[in-house]
Amino acid sequence: MSPKDLNVAYKYSALDANGKKVTGVETALSSGAVHMALLDRGLQPLEVSTRQSVLKFEITKKKVPRSDVMNFTRQLAVFMKAGIPIMEALEVIIEETQNKLLRGILREIIDSLRAGDTFATAAASHPQAFPNFYVGILESAELTGNLDQVLNQLAEYIERDTKARSKITAALIYPSVVACMSVVTVLVLTVFVLPRFTVFFKSLGAKLPLITRIMMSGSGFILHWWYVEAAVVIFLVVGFVAMRRSPKGRARLDAIMLKLPVVGDLTQTAILERSCRILSSMLKAGVDLPRSVAVTADSANNAVYHKALTEIREAMMEGQGLAGPIARSGLFPGAARQMFRVGEETGTLDQQLDVAAEYYNRELESKLERATALFEPAIIIFMGVVVGFVAVALISAMYGIYSQVKVS
Repeated sequence: MSPKDLNVAYKYSALDANGKKVTGVETALSSGAVHMALLDRGLQPLEVSTRQSVLKFEITKKKVPRSDVMNFTRQLAVFMKAGIPIMEALEVIIEETQNKLLRGILREIIDSLRAGDTFATAAASHPQAFPNFYVGILESAELTGNLDQVLNQLAEYIERDTKARSKITAALIYPSVVACMSVVTVLVLTVFVLPRFTVFFKSLGAKLPLITRIMMSGSGFILHWWYVEAAVVIFLVVGFVAMRRSPKGRARLDAIMLKLPVVGDLTQTAILERSCRILSSMLKAGVDLPRSVAVTADSANNAVYHKALTEIREAMMEGQGLAGPIARSGLFPGAARQMFRVGEETGTLDQQLDVAAEYYNRELESKLERATALFEPAIIIFMGVVVGFVAVALISAMYGIYSQVKVS
């Protein structure tokens, strides 16, 4: 299959040299390639997206692990600093690369370089390994001729991002295990334990207490109407996935996520840390601010922040600066607004963003610890209530049966 057969039609909106908004459709291998094609035509991209069916799942689509991309970037930086031509460096790296997907991508990049493409253009064709911010930084590095330094910066960013993701994953493992065990315990009680007591109580023909009848009715409902419950679960899952794949639906879900207690605060802090980190890395690499903000919007992974950053970028293109539109968006806390304002006024925006990223990284770790500390006792209390309810219901039934037998 040729590369042309893999092209996808992307919808885009951009600003021309006069600041007028234009829209259209561009066919390319990836959204990163569309960004570069628009920049080549003198347009400043605002948004690039592809329309997909809500029922089209990308189950088989694989991505290169961040750790492999980080190692590749560090190796290439060493070769570039030693003055080795990029194609020779890539051929050596391919021999040492264990990941089959990355190895295939690097071979395709070598073919693209032989055909006359730049490294950034070749990388843009493989978003499963190189995201938009990576391509944007490469593009700037090739224009300024400091590819080795920029590659080191990229590797450092990916390493910090990987560590942050690992901390979040590690913090969620124990609560997830506890939650799963709680669900399993409830299911075992409902499916295996309670039905045996139900048969036993019915065989005695005794009048049961209200709490026992409630428990038996609940257990019977779960057992007899399991297919309805399964259908409801499937409907909710399919509906959730469909909403996530719909622009309007995703915007609603992301807005709801930000308003949830505890979860919303964690989500906002994670977005702020990631946005500051990406924006700082791109500015340090020499990428212009409008392009950096556009890539940061694509990397936010939240429709609310994506829309806000896109509008901030449009305001910047109209000459309103950065700090003012950020403050008006209402999505950035006072600390972030202050750092943006100071950085813009003093010309040290990249340094201020680094400080902000470190600050929000510490905040995220602290909030994760507090959320985990709250979640664990909540699950234990929930389990205690469930097990206690079952125990009280069974003991009450036994005592009632004993009293009826004694009276008779």
